[in-house]
Amino acid sequence: KQWYQRRVAITAGGDQINKENSFKSLVDYIDEQFESYLQEELKIKRDLVSFHDSRIHVCLYFLVPTGHSIRSLDLVTMKALDKKCNIIPIIAKSDTVSKSELDSFKANIMSELVANDVEIYTFPTEDETVAEVNKEMNEMMPFAVVGSRDDVKVGEAGGRGREYPWGVVEIENEQHCDFVKLREMLIRTNMEDLREVTHSKHYELYRRGKLKQMGITDDGAHPVSLQETYEQKRAEHLEELQRIENEMRQNFVNKVREKDLELKRNEKEQTARYEGLRKENKEEKNRLDEERKK
Repeated sequence: KQWYQRRVAITAGGDQINKENSFKSLVDYIDEQFESYLQEELKIKRDLVSFHDSRIHVCLYFLVPTGHSIRSLDLVTMKALDKKCNIIPIIAKSDTVSKSELDSFKANIMSELVANDVEIYTFPTEDETVAEVNKEMNEMMPFAVVGSRDDVKVGEAGGRGREYPWGVVEIENEQHCDFVKLREMLIRTNMEDLREVTHSKHYELYRRGKLKQMGITDDGAHPVSLQETYEQKRAEHLEELQRIENEMRQNFVNKVREKDLELKRNEKEQTARYEGLRKENKEEKNRLDEERKK
């Protein structure tokens, strides 16, 4: 039996005015986790077995239950994330809309995602043991859930739910919301596939981009080893340091030369002023001597 440590990262909503800043922090955070894994992978003595894998394996994207369409902010954000992680769209507070409105809203969401080329995670249907249930769950997307921290009692049974004047919404009642189905799909049925898609698709895309930036290619014609790339980058770095050092030295020499010229100019001016004062003093002395003789 395999045991996985699960970590949940909760993010707040975005700004409708500045859409770019809304998703940038999310993308940066996901990239940071990819970078951490890549740095461990590139080590000479790497230990990926015991390494704490903090990569994001699934993004539960909660949508406001508008009842008609997805907000433009959500479309922009999901498009920015679909190449970074597995997105599962979820309608939050689904008890605030009627059953007919919910069915229509689900259809509109999926239609808008396709129209805007937003790629979401689909449960795999290749494995015959889970193909039927996963196909059914894919058709249910997006999941509609209700959340609550309160315990409510319905008849003899009890559990988490929301109590209203007209009745009770039970969180784990599949007739009331999709929470149980979502939990089943994530925790029990498809957890390993989520991890595999993250590693083979999203992380691999990030890894290839970073290695290309480092100059590492594997096109079959001119393969470049990591050692060669390191030596090349080191030589470029040393060359840049030498250039900066030469530039600083030249700047220093120029400043010394300018200061020397300034000092000489000041000295010449002081000498000229001294000679002028000495000449005036001599002329004044001669004039006083002439007056005494008279």
